[in-house]
Amino acid sequence: MYFSKKVLEQSPALKKKWEDEVKKTVARRSDQKERWSTVSDLEIKRIYGPEDIKDMDFERDVGYPGQFPYLRGNQVTGYRGQSWTFRMFAGMGSAKDTNERWHMLLKQGQTGLSTAFDFPTLMGYDTGDPHARGECGKCGVAIDTLEDFLQLVDKIPLDKITTSMTINPPASILWAMYCAAADIQGVPLTKIGGTIQNDMLKEFIAQKTFMCPPGPSVKLVSDTVEFGTKYVPKWNTISISGYHIREAGSTAVQELAFTLRDGIEYVDDVIKRKGLDVDSFAPRLSFFFNSHIDFFEEICKMRAARRIWSTVMRDRFKAKDPRSWWMRFHTQTAGCSLTAQQPYNNVVRTAVEALAAVLGGTQSLHTNSLDEVWCLPTEHAVEIALRTQQIIAEETGTANTIDPLAGSYFVESLTNEMEEKAWEYIEKIDAMGGMVAAIERGFPQMEISDAAYKYQRQLDAGEKVMVGVNKYATEEADEIPVLDIDDRVENEQMERLEAVRRKRDSKAVKRSLDDIKNACKKGENVMPHCIEAVKNLASLQEICDVYREVYGEYRDPAMY
Repeated sequence: MYFSKKVLEQSPALKKKWEDEVKKTVARRSDQKERWSTVSDLEIKRIYGPEDIKDMDFERDVGYPGQFPYLRGNQVTGYRGQSWTFRMFAGMGSAKDTNERWHMLLKQGQTGLSTAFDFPTLMGYDTGDPHARGECGKCGVAIDTLEDFLQLVDKIPLDKITTSMTINPPASILWAMYCAAADIQGVPLTKIGGTIQNDMLKEFIAQKTFMCPPGPSVKLVSDTVEFGTKYVPKWNTISISGYHIREAGSTAVQELAFTLRDGIEYVDDVIKRKGLDVDSFAPRLSFFFNSHIDFFEEICKMRAARRIWSTVMRDRFKAKDPRSWWMRFHTQTAGCSLTAQQPYNNVVRTAVEALAAVLGGTQSLHTNSLDEVWCLPTEHAVEIALRTQQIIAEETGTANTIDPLAGSYFVESLTNEMEEKAWEYIEKIDAMGGMVAAIERGFPQMEISDAAYKYQRQLDAGEKVMVGVNKYATEEADEIPVLDIDDRVENEQMERLEAVRRKRDSKAVKRSLDDIKNACKKGENVMPHCIEAVKNLASLQEICDVYREVYGEYRDPAMY
């Protein structure tokens, strides 16, 4: 136990004395609020003490880093052995524009790459398609063919740096381009490392960039897991993402529970559909969490996530390799916490959120830029965001020791509470038949919707505060530089795509698309055929159109 028997015996008397003093003080001066709670509305007591963690056992529930249940982290030396990866999210305009931003960030000390794609690319459409007009390069980089991708990774040594790609419905295609680019660079697939987000369940729950129905969408995810397990052993073929669930308005507990239950669904599918042993692929699963503004709630969420996942993998799936029990995750500071009003306040918000992620033990981190409510980050703003991470790593001392908040009455109690509430959600979804069944019933969607509505009501009533929005607001607006992506990018991208279509071997393209279609119909793995297709310069949309033709297109019931 954490405390000696003598301390525990003295605690009730000491607490009673303190409570008497509190009553006297509150009688003279009332608390500022009647009820205190986290951003997610978990009620917070005035103080926490030994009685709040009296049932905890150190060895069973906390332990040491690198030991089950991994509450305190996967690595035995924490950040002393290696800092988290500084992985700034970047994507803008053309592949050339984004490549230049990547090289700028690497020069400034970034240690991993991360790619944002524009909306047409995310949805599986080529530049110039009627669905895509006016969106080229606006919210990320436009990628139509392998030639764009080769420009994106120009002078990037794919065997020496890891790359994350935030892509979902067309994840198999963008990953095929990465594999093809590595081959062209002369880098074996066994040497490349990185992550594709590739998490379709959270798209149906929250982000809503979907293409095919849930069943075949999960099948394509399992295809990538199988291919990576066999041929690309250093690649994380899925980043099971709570980030967008939180951005859609969920609570921290909902983000925790729905993300982990999505992970369970993927593991189930790979085992049943592909027949793989869990220990052959589980070590390459990764996660992606939001770090919101409530400092302690976020730290506790991340600690609880590791303990839940290690238990799931060991006890539910009977994984034997300790690496399968690890939860490895990337974190991004909360976009939904940023404000258009008084945007320089966002620097402070990002710093607090990044510090929470570090104290929560993240393996990789993106820090949002102050201007992201207004536009894609300017070079100056993104440099400040990167420097925020570097200051935390180099100056604050937070990397000096592992899990420094362990043993805090409040932190351990809140961690336990969040874990308990997350398990309740997981068990409820299990009873529904799994996450796909729950999505078809609209369960996680409605839970998030209700949580978002409740939080907005609290903001409107002033029960929750956003500085500069519903408190300390000013009439004068701060002017900040804004990055603009003009129409030139779209025109040049369409010309580039047409040039590729004119020069490629159309018969080879048709043959490779037919191979993908046959693989889809037969339930075979699409990845080898996708790699061949992109090498033949088939476009992103051409391959996605095959998926749409064979599997059908999904329409969100809430939108119709």
